[in-house]
This record gives sequence, C-alpha cells and structure tokens, in this order.
Amino acid sequence: MRNVLFGLLLALQFLTRVPIPIAVPWTPYTRRWAARAYPVVGLLIGTVLALVALGIHNVPAPITALTLLSIWVAISGGLHLDGVMDIADALGSNQPLARRWEIMKDPQIGSFGMLALVFLLAWKAVLLWALLAYQAPWWWLLAIPALGRWAGVALLVLTPCAQQKGLAWSWQQSLSGHDVALALVPIVLMALLAPAIVLMMLMVTVFVLLIRWLMLRLFNGINGDMVGATIEGGELWLLILLWSWWQFATVSPLGI
Repeated sequence: MRNVLFGLLLALQFLTRVPIPIAVPWTPYTRRWAARAYPVVGLLIGTVLALVALGIHNVPAPITALTLLSIWVAISGGLHLDGVMDIADALGSNQPLARRWEIMKDPQIGSFGMLALVFLLAWKAVLLWALLAYQAPWWWLLAIPALGRWAGVALLVLTPCAQQKGLAWSWQQSLSGHDVALALVPIVLMALLAPAIVLMMLMVTVFVLLIRWLMLRLFNGINGDMVGATIEGGELWLLILLWSWWQFATVSPLGI
C-alpha cells in the first residue's frame, strides 16, 4: 500500500506542477505504480477542469475555453509541450538522424518548435470552444486528460528507447504490458458510466500505434520527449474526434 501511495505522488510530481514536498523513493516498485497512476492524475486534472467549467458555465464559450486551456497548461506546467517543440524542431530541420537527436537535446527553441506550440494550443482552444458551444456532456473533460496520459504510458512500455540511458529508459526497465493494462482500470470504470469512452479508448490505441511506428521510423526509438508529445498529441487527437462526432454524427447547435 505504501508503494501505491508513493507511486501516485511520484506521478503527480512528474505530471503536474502541484507542490508535493515529499522525497518519494525512486525504486522499481514506485515507478511501476506511478505509471499505473498516470490516468488517475489525468482524471484529477480533468476534475479540476470540469469543476471550473461548471462554475463559469454562464460565461461566453470562447472565454471559458481559454480559461480551461490556461488552467490545463498551468497544472501540467507545460511539461509535455517541450517534447512537442523538440520533435518539431528535429523533424523540421530535415537533417540526418544523428543531427536530429542533437537538435532535440538543444535547450534552444527553434522556429518549427514555436510554430508547433502555437498551432497545438490554438487548435486545442478552438476545439474546446466548439465542444462547449455544443454543450457536450461533461465527462469528456475527465476522459481526455486520463486517456492522454495512458497513451504516454502505452508508448513508453511498447516502444524501445533509442538509447539505453536517460529517464525514459530507466523507467522502462520497471514496466511491462501488465502495467499498461492496470493503468486502464480507472478509465474502464468511468466507461461504465459513459460507454462512449470505450470508443475513445480504441481510438487512442490506434493513435499510440501510429506514433510508435512513426518514432521507430524517424528516430529508431523513443525518449522522454516523445512520451510527453504523445500525451499532448493524444489529447488533441481525442478533441478532434469528439468535435467530429458532435459536428457530423449528432444533431448539433449552430456553429460557434
């Protein structure tokens, strides 16, 4: 039970900017439980977003959307956005593999990284606006952060690291497919109340497999930046799918 608690605290320390002044032991057991708790942290983030959205439901949808996105980024500290920018700079360089890895390690942000950041946040904001305007059920605010973080765990476990060093590699040594399955438990429980989440689980699995193929093809493996980028990309992927559903497959209100 102690390792379970330490795992949750470790996941909170890695995935959020919530101050937790506790020295969590860095052991295979705590790493394993932390990975299993990634979707739980996502549910906590989603709960905060849903409560804020309910509290300001009378505010115009564009302002609510920007408020939610600001809180979303603030809670995570933009930790995963760094991975998106690093990958964009590396791929935008059109350089050989060795040089792409050097660019990813460079702390400077290039023009491709800035463009990726701007477009990612812009698309998230607009899609949040649209879903709020459609008055979509609130469960989607809980499901998206949880599934996005599960996608990060799945990629980490199912894809070999490009180098046998670094944080992602050391974490990967403690994990197995069993941990990926256990990480799904809180999402499955939520799906009992909102069955549409099952379809979202399938779609995010497709996304993970696609990213796995791309990272192996483009980088011969993954690192921690790619796990973070998968979390961000998974959330955007799900927002696009949900918007498409309410826009095209249901009777929706007038556009925003």
